[in-house]
Amino acid sequence: MDENRTRRVSEAVREELSEIIGFEMEDPRLSDVSVTSVDVSPDMRHAHVKVAIDSDAERKVLAGLDHAKSFLKHELATRLSLRRTPDLHFVVDSHPDADSRVEFLLRRAKRNQAK
Repeated sequence: MDENRTRRVSEAVREELSEIIGFEMEDPRLSDVSVTSVDVSPDMRHAHVKVAIDSDAERKVLAGLDHAKSFLKHELATRLSLRRTPDLHFVVDSHPDADSRVEFLLRRAKRNQAK
């Protein structure tokens, strides 16, 4: 599958999951969760979701996310017009700011090369 499409779908899934988890779910275990990144597989069957957790209750948060997995997948299916809604796999992001920092450094290096 096209790499750009995979990246666009990953970003759309990240945005929708952030909104659903942050504003629409009432599970108290998920109050301190933010979605940092989503990696959708090229065949669009699986999405690995990295979440940042503010509290020390990692197991409870992952259990809450696993419990809400079918609800989240249903909500994604209604909001995104995809042929296949990916299965969600949640992982705790150990360094939530590292990805944005690396992307920033790569953009800056690319900009400096162009000059």
